[in-house]
Amino acid sequence: MIRILLSTELGKRRWSQADLARMTGIRASTIGDYYNELTDRINLRHFELICKALDCDLTDILVYHPDEDTPVKSRSGAPLHEQPPKE
Repeated sequence: MIRILLSTELGKRRWSQADLARMTGIRASTIGDYYNELTDRINLRHFELICKALDCDLTDILVYHPDEDTPVKSRSGAPLHEQPPKE
């Protein structure tokens, strides 16, 4: 699973979502979706603007955590590959 740690980074700086929206020009509702991790798609230009505003690296706000309980599926819902049995 990929996590968006925008809430953590804003909290460190004591910034509000509205502050970030004003600084980046990204709609407040979009910032809110990223902040609350309610999106399954991201705009790379948005994250470029967010990184510049927060003076951080992309790896500070996007983190990959392998989650073995969630199999990777294709758009049709079929598994992309079989998971090896757990030992």
